[in-house]
Amino acid sequence: MEIIEKALKEGRTTLSEYESKQVLAFYGIPVTKELIVNYVPDLINATKEIGYPLVLKGCSSNIAHKTEKGLIKVDIRNEEEAKAAFEEIAANIGTEDAVLVQEMVKGQRELVIGLTRDPQFGPCVMFGLGGIFTEILKDISFRVAPLEKRDALEMMQDIKGHKILEAVRGMEAADLNTFSDILIKVGRIGLENEHVKEIDINPVIISGNQPVAVDALVVLDKKSD
Repeated sequence: MEIIEKALKEGRTTLSEYESKQVLAFYGIPVTKELIVNYVPDLINATKEIGYPLVLKGCSSNIAHKTEKGLIKVDIRNEEEAKAAFEEIAANIGTEDAVLVQEMVKGQRELVIGLTRDPQFGPCVMFGLGGIFTEILKDISFRVAPLEKRDALEMMQDIKGHKILEAVRGMEAADLNTFSDILIKVGRIGLENEHVKEIDINPVIISGNQPVAVDALVVLDKKSD
């Protein structure tokens, strides 16, 4: 893929959030509507195109923990808030980096989907509870790619918190067909792109009944040839 090749030529081992989501979108994985901006006039145009409420994030291939560094501003509801958030984020990141203007996806349930390249088994797909619970609970399941729909459905049932996908507290049951499709496609990315070492899509928020990739990171391995 062109995005991956460009990053490798630049000597990078990670894609930015924006680039990572472009890879996902290329494979038909649902991602947040977002635009990348460098200047205030571009910001204003982006807010009009996407609509409030918004999330603004610092966007760089060098940024890992955006929340801890004050590079994420959520629930932005007007132009004044957008400008203030943009200026604050821009002051905290390098001049080469940009700001991501993103729709704010509403949903209380957060999952994680990922991929890791095992030395023995090759690309392995991961599914589990997401958001802050990923590291705390470590409630995840794995399958070796390529996945069939049966494998994807089994993965979702394997986690202890699988009931999060069902209709609960007035929330709709998650669309398991779409989730299965995402898991299968993440496996395909690993199989078709030998330089992809890891994929971390966290969180995947269930909006209504549809999963949406809200944040993503693709890690590359320069050595694979």
